[in-house]
Amino acid sequence: MSMMKEFKAFAMRGNVMDLAVGVIIGAAFGKIVSSLVDNILMPIIGVLMQGMKFQDLMIKVGDAEIKYGLFIGSIIDFIIIAFVIFLMIKAMNRMMKKEEAAPSAPPVPTKDQQLLTEIRDLLKK
Repeated sequence: MSMMKEFKAFAMRGNVMDLAVGVIIGAAFGKIVSSLVDNILMPIIGVLMQGMKFQDLMIKVGDAEIKYGLFIGSIIDFIIIAFVIFLMIKAMNRMMKKEEAAPSAPPVPTKDQQLLTEIRDLLKK
């Protein structure tokens, strides 16, 4: 099999495509959460902390600037994303348990099976 055919077979498998979709949606979700933190939560926290802006928090060491305020914003981003993913997985697990808990009804026996059951019952008598 040529290298191109092998790559095509690999890339068109369901798992690879699902993973690609997950990465794209995850990146978009990350941007939404970053926007939420940067544009809504951090200004509110800044107001509560008497007008302090986290983006401006830094320590100067010589010519270098250590911007720990941006780091705090990234930590808040991570916590929010991790919490939302936790809630989604918890909801999915709950739905999976409901599906597993509902036992499926046994299939209706065919005419042959019904006949064999009747024969078995007659033989037992």
